[in-house]
Amino acid sequence: MDKKKVLFISQEITPYLPETHISKTGRHLPQGIQERGKEIRTFMPRFGNINERRNQLHEVIRLSGMNLIIDDNDHPLIIKVASIQAARMQIYFIDNEEYFHRKATIRSKDKKFFEDNDERMMFFARGVLETVKKLGWPPDIVHCHGWMASLVPLYLKTAYGENPLYQDTKVVTSFYNDGFEEAMNPALANKLAFDTIEDKDLEYYKAPTFVNIMKGAAQYSDALVIGAENLNPEVDEFIKKQDKPILRYQDEENYIDAINAFYDQLSDED
Repeated sequence: MDKKKVLFISQEITPYLPETHISKTGRHLPQGIQERGKEIRTFMPRFGNINERRNQLHEVIRLSGMNLIIDDNDHPLIIKVASIQAARMQIYFIDNEEYFHRKATIRSKDKKFFEDNDERMMFFARGVLETVKKLGWPPDIVHCHGWMASLVPLYLKTAYGENPLYQDTKVVTSFYNDGFEEAMNPALANKLAFDTIEDKDLEYYKAPTFVNIMKGAAQYSDALVIGAENLNPEVDEFIKKQDKPILRYQDEENYIDAINAFYDQLSDED
């Protein structure tokens, strides 16, 4: 039997970014799933405050070079990679000079939410999906972590849904306490429409608050994981109403085994 393939798309992974609940999960969950016999690939944004020299990032020339069109503008996609030797695991980084070379993640030095976080989120999601196509690696499970990855379920169920590589893919989203108070650019829905996503699929993106984009992620995912003990109440209430598999919060000791079993359950549904 072929190994099941799990694609991890994470907003944060330690040691590349400081330790948070998401970054620790992004580091240890893929390793744990790999150790339990599954094949993995892991992606994150190449934020400008990641030290490339210290972490030994290098460009993957054969994967770089394509352009992604975001809101009718071309943006070069650069793919970098680094290894976590102790885990025998590679991390792929989605990079672009305009979106990811500022020395910060989602806010400026004066704590202002970046005005183009909507486009950065779009570029990251599409960059991962296009790179996996180029790798020719059909994932059985795509598991998204953090709001920066929250458009992946929408793309997989719409613009990328007919691609043979993704036709049998199950999409899982984990939900965390990584919210923000600001609203994103209200033009997000129009920019997504440019990617051949129909108006009926854009309900939650016309007022792109944290709550709404996570509702969208929940709606377009096949299964949901509660990754934190105390979620945003509105998001939590929305998740409870979804008629799909939901894995409730697991403690640090048990979550890898619980998620691995959850993946197997989803695969068995086929």
